[in-house]
Amino acid sequence: MSIIHGLAEENGKGSEPVAAVDLGSNSFHLIIGRDIGGQLSVLDRLRDPVRMAAGLDDSGRLSEETVERMLESLGRFAQRLRGIPKWRKRAIGTNAFRNAKKPRDLLARTSEALEIPIEVLSGVEEARLIYLGVAHGQPEIDGSRLVVDIGGGSTECILGEGFKPRFLDSFDMGCVSYSREFFPQGELTKKGFRKAEVAAKLELGTVVRRFREAGWSACVGSSGTINSIATILHELGETDGPITLPALKSLRKRLIAAESTAKVDLPGLTGDRLPVLAGGLAILKAVFESMHIESMRPSREALREGLLYDLLGRIRHEDVRDRTIRSLSERYSVDVEQARRVERTALQCLGQVADAWKIDRERAEQLLSWAAHMHEIGLSLSYNGHHRHGAYILANSTLPGFSRQEQARLAAIVLGHRRKLSLATFDELPAEWRETVLHLCLLLRIAVRLNRSRRSAVTPQFELRALKNGLEIDFPGEWLERHPLTNADLEEEGRLLRGAGLVLQIRAS
Repeated sequence: MSIIHGLAEENGKGSEPVAAVDLGSNSFHLIIGRDIGGQLSVLDRLRDPVRMAAGLDDSGRLSEETVERMLESLGRFAQRLRGIPKWRKRAIGTNAFRNAKKPRDLLARTSEALEIPIEVLSGVEEARLIYLGVAHGQPEIDGSRLVVDIGGGSTECILGEGFKPRFLDSFDMGCVSYSREFFPQGELTKKGFRKAEVAAKLELGTVVRRFREAGWSACVGSSGTINSIATILHELGETDGPITLPALKSLRKRLIAAESTAKVDLPGLTGDRLPVLAGGLAILKAVFESMHIESMRPSREALREGLLYDLLGRIRHEDVRDRTIRSLSERYSVDVEQARRVERTALQCLGQVADAWKIDRERAEQLLSWAAHMHEIGLSLSYNGHHRHGAYILANSTLPGFSRQEQARLAAIVLGHRRKLSLATFDELPAEWRETVLHLCLLLRIAVRLNRSRRSAVTPQFELRALKNGLEIDFPGEWLERHPLTNADLEEEGRLLRGAGLVLQIRAS
């Protein structure tokens, strides 16, 4: 069963390609696919072993050599992606991007090279997309499925049923980071393996108990590390497909006997995988022993395939982010009717000024709609400062479907929607979004003011005009005289905006 079934019938564009770029800590991947008869058909794949995590020092600084290698790779990817509409391609960064110092500068350079924005995923969102990709590539089973993915900088463990994950965890350990820390200069020692395995088990901690108690019917491993190990074990005759713990122990002995990566000669092992094999093997063995895994079947589908399916879901208007917003509304007892009133007014405002402010309507409408539904989320904690409470929740919660940048934009709008407005709120946003998010915040502020009565019938028809540094709002006839509270509210809003160097002109005609 495919998430994209019926895509062609729904929008008439099912045959157009879609693309996903997975900027992993060890390798960069590009996958291009197309919906053919309700099934995803892969048209092209590209892979570059960039080894981004290996270029990070202890303070999170990337070497310029690594950055240049990244930009060259992204330039090649950009050439392949040209001709595919922007809304049909996504690019994401994972653990190494999360750990990099000055990420805004790095994202600006890499996004420019790739010619599309790069979103940085949280570890849990990365896990969700990994599970989505693996689940679509595996046969249906009765019961739960455990998925393990060992990347260059992080390891994800997910337990789910069908296409729905139940438990998602991301651990700060990967084949690149562990190979560098425990097997320096490629030295393969028994002591190094023991230290790496103990460190991995400590990282897994008490989380494994939750997985073991829940149980699973099948265990699947994704990522280059696990697939490489599976290939090696099969070529050695250690397994007939699935990975087992005895086979991992046997491979461990072979590596220790070799003493150095320079002396390792294993069938099925590629040259770019050799430097990170020991770290990945140590982590996988620790996962097997901690989780009490008997066997693990390798999967070629992983994060990038999950990213494609998620993108196709958005195209079909089956956006997991919308479900996340609804879930938050329920969890924090948001007044949904008031949220809808504010949303209608805010989108009406956007429609009148989008062209003058040169706003991308489609992306802005979605963000403004989410902000309208979330602007009172902090009321569940307290009325005073609820905009600050709401912004904190949105910036720091696990929000399925949202990248870190999307959470930051949403939190900034909610933080600035009432009381004194500080332009510093928007300073941490990327330059290409800063002005748009500020403008959306201004529109939300107006919409909240006009719906203070919490009754739909009170909101009037009005005309909104964009000014260079603010807004002009024009009401019909004597409406403001008949609604002195709204008039006072808007005048107060004008005073608050002036404090931020902005203008709100109120007119009656």
